[in-house]
Amino acid sequence: MATLPVYPWRLAPDGLATRRQLRAAGLRPGGQDVVAQVERPRRRRTPLTAFLYRVDRAKPVRPMTPAKRAALDRANAARRTCPACRTDAGYVIPVSLGMCVPCAYPKSS
Repeated sequence: MATLPVYPWRLAPDGLATRRQLRAAGLRPGGQDVVAQVERPRRRRTPLTAFLYRVDRAKPVRPMTPAKRAALDRANAARRTCPACRTDAGYVIPVSLGMCVPCAYPKSS
């Protein structure tokens, strides 16, 4: 198995991009293999790595279908619904609380 070329942070050659860079350009890897990686050094820890893909082999992002949009809307609505009072909180319920803020911290009079 051949090893991948490793480039220092911000010094990758033109024509290579990370997944996030491809997505910002409206592209996706499209099943291609990783061709290289970049490493960002950190103090006293292992370096951060990002895989690089060829831009010329990338495919356009698939368009959002009505069914996908509906599923995404339902998933986001479930994240906003408080399991205790069953109301839409208007924001994503914090996982640390597990319920909306008024249910987690009821007013005591």
